Amino acid sequence: MTDSETTNAAPLTPANAEAEVPKKKATSIWRELGPVLFFVVVYNVARKFPDDGSLFSKETAIYWSTGSFMVAILAVIGWTIFKKEKISPMLIVTGVIVTVFGGLTIFLQSPEFAYYKPTIINLLFAGLIFGGLAMGKNVWKIAFQHAFNLPDYAWKTFAIRWGFFYIFLAILNEVLWRTQSEDFWANAKLFLVMPATFIFMLANMPYLVKHSHDDIMGTRDKAENGN
Repeated sequence: MTDSETTNAAPLTPANAEAEVPKKKATSIWRELGPVLFFVVVYNVARKFPDDGSLFSKETAIYWSTGSFMVAILAVIGWTIFKKEKISPMLIVTGVIVTVFGGLTIFLQSPEFAYYKPTIINLLFAGLIFGGLAMGKNVWKIAFQHAFNLPDYAWKTFAIRWGFFYIFLAILNEVLWRTQSEDFWANAKLFLVMPATFIFMLANMPYLVKHSHDDIMGTRDKAENGN
């Protein structure tokens, strides 16, 4: 790097790192929120159907919304492939489970499969994270190292935090569908689970910014020292 390039380069500061992190996260927010929003909208529209036991009756709302959620998840995967972007292993796992349990919900006309699905997905994610750490593999780092540069100890901290958060979401889902009405459970996906997830993400943002900056500065120091 020449002196002029060094002079013109933007200084690497925590503020710059903080500005970059939201940009990376913003590109994936619609992939998280879109299918859930589609599910909730379709469910509430279908609940306005007449109560006559037909294919388009309010009792079939869970099946219409489940089918819509399946389509939305597959659309997200398809769009990611079309854009030639890296598909997160978490998205692949979610797509498989949503397709299998959504298909069982509709084919067997049994809404219980739709109720179980979030619990199974979240426990599977937690199991992958903690199981990987037990075997010396950080699944969280493998899944997201293309988006962030973090030292190994920070990746481990994030993996543990998200592992426990997934367990919390699994417990929350069980409590909701077993104690509340189907209407409340369905709408809680958008008005309770998603806000809780975004709050958790925001709460971890300062740690992410701090250690993203530390890793960048460490790499820069090594380069300047010729290591």
